[in-house]
Amino acid sequence: MSPVVPVDDMTWTDPACPVARTLDLVGDRWSLMIIRDAMDGARSFTDFQQRTGAARNILTDRLNRLVDRGVLKREAAASGRRQVYVLTAAGRDLFTVIVAMRQWGERHAFADGEAHSVLVTESGQPLAPLRPADSRGDRVDIDSTTVLRSS
Repeated sequence: MSPVVPVDDMTWTDPACPVARTLDLVGDRWSLMIIRDAMDGARSFTDFQQRTGAARNILTDRLNRLVDRGVLKREAAASGRRQVYVLTAAGRDLFTVIVAMRQWGERHAFADGEAHSVLVTESGQPLAPLRPADSRGDRVDIDSTTVLRSS
């Protein structure tokens, strides 16, 4: 498996930790909101600016970083006059992360009965809560897992 990002252009917060590396790549607020909006159909700079409210300089920087880090790619728009941003396979792989953050937010960032957006399937059904499982499908949690450090 080859890395999405060349290791020599990054200073890793914790080089051996996949969580830290992921946060180094996509862990700031604006990047995650751009990824969220790309998953929801945003493609153009204007789409992202209107949806996120990010300042032009911040948005430009984050879009460039996400392209450089292999999360988004630029493609010619149908008109051929401008470029649009499209999620790469690595970007699409962040769907579970975005769903997990959404579900955490639904449980912990809203008061009971407070209105919020809802993610549904094509048939209009809400998603089941994400639950980690081991390779046999048995549920796991913080008390039944441990991190093996590389040596």
